[in-house]
Amino acid sequence: MDKPPHPFAFRDYRFYWAARFASTIAQLSMVIVIGWQVYDIARHQGMSIRDASLQLGWIGAAQFAPLLLLTLITGWTADRLDRRWIARATCLLELFCAATLAWLNWHHATSLPALFGVAALLGVARAFAGPALGALAPNLVPPAVLPTAIAFSSISWQSGSVVGPALGGYLYAVGPWVPYATSTALFAICFACLMMVRPVKRSVILGSTRPITQMIDGLRYVRRNRLVLGAISLDLFAVLLGGATAMLPVYARDYLHVSALGLGDLRAAPAFGSASMALLLSIRPLRQNVGVKMLFAVALFGLCTVAFGLSPWMAAPMTIALGSLAVLGAADMVSVYVRQSLIQLWTPDDMRGRVGAVSGLFISGSNELGEAESGFLASLIGPVAAVVAGGVGAVLVALIWSRWFPELRRARTFDPPAPSQINVLEETAA
Repeated sequence: MDKPPHPFAFRDYRFYWAARFASTIAQLSMVIVIGWQVYDIARHQGMSIRDASLQLGWIGAAQFAPLLLLTLITGWTADRLDRRWIARATCLLELFCAATLAWLNWHHATSLPALFGVAALLGVARAFAGPALGALAPNLVPPAVLPTAIAFSSISWQSGSVVGPALGGYLYAVGPWVPYATSTALFAICFACLMMVRPVKRSVILGSTRPITQMIDGLRYVRRNRLVLGAISLDLFAVLLGGATAMLPVYARDYLHVSALGLGDLRAAPAFGSASMALLLSIRPLRQNVGVKMLFAVALFGLCTVAFGLSPWMAAPMTIALGSLAVLGAADMVSVYVRQSLIQLWTPDDMRGRVGAVSGLFISGSNELGEAESGFLASLIGPVAAVVAGGVGAVLVALIWSRWFPELRRARTFDPPAPSQINVLEETAA
């Protein structure tokens, strides 16, 4: 059998990849600085560690709320409208957010309400961008190339996740407005790359049924396809409980006693592990027993979360913290790689936007909502107890899901099923 071509052999995918890389650096450079500024402002206003941690929880909630409210709309939009223009519009909204924070910091007018308002707008942008970009990628490469393309898309995300937080921390040391100005420029580059992506052929056009019916169809598909439901919900509950990254500003400032530069290193560590694993997967993709490997990766993610939570009381705490976060990121990358490949290949093209929106809700739930949960729990029982308990919870989720969703254990390869197989799955679930 001939080896499938490399994803970069396709022109439009190259521009898509560059756009994601630039936007990821810009987004995460902003996220790390917003979190630092929220926590720092709260502490300077005299709030305790627990009360300031609560502010981080509210920041996560501010970004998650738009996704929760807009999921049905964003998925339907991605299946109905040109996905390229949706991505371009969201990029311009993110550019506006970055420019606004750059201006506020330049004039020393940054405040908690301003940071919360921008966080909510970023949540709106990500709500629309996620389904559109996720559903666009399979239109740019043939199905045989898609798993490798997903791995390289993950490399762009994870590489940006390495560069973005560290860049945000380093630039913040130069001046609070500098990382936001840099993000503004990067979003402009992202927009230019997206403008270079040519129109793509859509294999199926939505019918004439009512929009609300089409929106709900995405939820129905996820509910009936137990493999897709299991893969999506596994990520939701594991990362929801194991959201250690939400507590990084707390650990950096009050437990590990490092500056914004150290915070950048901590935030970059899991992304470094993820990027390294994504590179390995792009060279040697998983082919056998993919479901079991995903479950194992989630359990390892939880164990590393526990190790990070206890790191301040170990010898060489910063080294332990960085190492735990790096392995945590590598484990998360395996889970992401398997989950995204299964969902994309087990979902028809005309449903990818709506299923992607549901998946995006779960993924964002495991990130932004996980940050909110970590912040709220930390305000009740303390940051360390919250992180350790979350890691234990992630391990338990992997064990429980292996029994509740045997379809995950039985997923041997990424080969898409025949339509008759999907029908059997749906009828069984119904």
